[in-house]
Amino acid sequence: MSEDSLLPFDLPSVARKKVSVGFDGGQLSSDAGVLLLRGVERKLGLADRLASCIREWRKPERIEHPLEEMLRLRMLAIAAGYQDADDCDSLRYDPVFKMAVGRLPESGDPLCSQPTMSRLENAPSKIAIARLMAAMVDQFCASYRRAPSAITLDIDDTFDAVHGHQQLSLFNAHYDERCFLPIHIYEGTSGKPVAVILREGKTPTGVEVCAPSSST
Repeated sequence: MSEDSLLPFDLPSVARKKVSVGFDGGQLSSDAGVLLLRGVERKLGLADRLASCIREWRKPERIEHPLEEMLRLRMLAIAAGYQDADDCDSLRYDPVFKMAVGRLPESGDPLCSQPTMSRLENAPSKIAIARLMAAMVDQFCASYRRAPSAITLDIDDTFDAVHGHQQLSLFNAHYDERCFLPIHIYEGTSGKPVAVILREGKTPTGVEVCAPSSST
């Protein structure tokens, strides 16, 4: 049974219905859809695939958040509209995000904080970044039960504004902002992502989107 709390003011009724206010909602989240995304990610195994490309640099006895868990949190947060690592400081307590990465919503430990996530984002070497990109290509190839007779690649640069002077960011006169212009590659028919190449904020040339030919 619910108990009415007396307020220092009266709430007007709505269509002769009493309006009550409760402040004991418990743990709440506005991102329940993240659990559906988690099901997709689990089926693809994307976080585990990417985690295998990054060399663990931390001491084993001090690890509280496995790489695959941190990557899973970052991907789901971005998909839910939380673009910055700063959002991890609040999302680490969100019951839905905790369930999405495999922790209990109430008794489970909090997820990683913003400083921990930022260290992950700065940890991969150039070799690891190349491996991560190759892993995405492997993910694309694995999406087909059998190799298609032909594929169409949609290759385009995409404006990504920055708010500072990050490495590789440049002022682009066309967009009138400092930015990155990463190259996005998708399969033209299905729309499946193939690869993303981070690059400086200048218009790419045709050479950048064409791999050099080689003989076998």
